[in-house]
Amino acid sequence: MTLQAATVATDTTSYQTTASGSSFYAAMRILPREQREAMFHIYSFCRHVDDIADSDGPRPERLAALQRWRDDIDALYAGNPPPRVVDYAASVKRFSLQREDFLAIVDGMEMDVPQEIRAPDMATLDLYCDRVASAVGRLSVRVFGLPTDDGILLAHHLGRALQLTNILRDIDEDAGLGRLYLPSEELRKVGITSTDPKVVAQDSHLPEVCAPLVDRARGHFAKADEIMARHPRRLVRAPRIMSKYYRAILQLLIARGFAAPRAAVRIGKVARLAIVLRYAFI
Repeated sequence: MTLQAATVATDTTSYQTTASGSSFYAAMRILPREQREAMFHIYSFCRHVDDIADSDGPRPERLAALQRWRDDIDALYAGNPPPRVVDYAASVKRFSLQREDFLAIVDGMEMDVPQEIRAPDMATLDLYCDRVASAVGRLSVRVFGLPTDDGILLAHHLGRALQLTNILRDIDEDAGLGRLYLPSEELRKVGITSTDPKVVAQDSHLPEVCAPLVDRARGHFAKADEIMARHPRRLVRAPRIMSKYYRAILQLLIARGFAAPRAAVRIGKVARLAIVLRYAFI
C-alpha cells in the first residue's frame, strides 16, 4: 500500500476484507458484535500505521504521517476525534482502551523508519516486540474482558510469542527489505559480525542464532497457556486461536529448519479451520 493510501480516512470494512483470509479474521469473527467491531478498529489502526512504516515513501514523510496518527489519537482522547478515528470513540469508551497503548504501537512502527532495524540488542528487540505486538494485546484483552492483571500478563507473553514467531518466519522477507531483527548478542555468539541482512540470512550458523529465539517463543507460549487456563473459555477463545495458529507455524519452522535455502511456511485453510472449530466451539 502506498503512503498516500495508508493515510486516508479509516475504512474498517476495507480492512475487514483485507483480513478475511487471516488467522486474525477467523479469531475475531467468533466474537459478539461490539467486541468484534472494537477488534476491527484496533486492526485497522495497526494496518494503517504499519502500511506507513513499510511504504517506500521518503522517510521524513513517513515520520510526519506517523506523527499525524499520534496527534489524531491525542485528539480522540481529548474528545475531538478527527474523521478517520471518530468511529473508534465508542470502542475506546466501552472497553476503556488506553491511549498509551495506541501510541506505543505508533512508536513501535516508527522504530523501522529513521533507518531499517539491523541486529538490535536483545533489550531493543524486546522493546520492539512490546510495542508492535504486546501493546496490541493490551488493547485486545480489554475487549475480550479479561481481568486487568492477567490480561496485561497475557498480552506480554502472547504478544512476544507471536512476534518472535513472525521474526523467525520472515527472515528472508525482512532481508529483502533491508531489515534484520535477529539480536546482536546471538549473532556474536556464533561469530557472525556482519549486520547485512542478506549476508546473515545465508550464513551457515543461522540455525544456531535462531535456536534461542525458538526457545524464548516456546516459553512465552507456555506462559500464555498457563494464564488462559485460569479463565473461562468464552474470555480466551480468540487469543487461544491466535496462539494455536502461531504455535503451529513455529512447529513447521522447527521441522523445516533455518538453514538456507528456506521454503516458505504457511498454515493451510483446512488446518486453520480445524483450529477455529476446536478452540472456538468444541
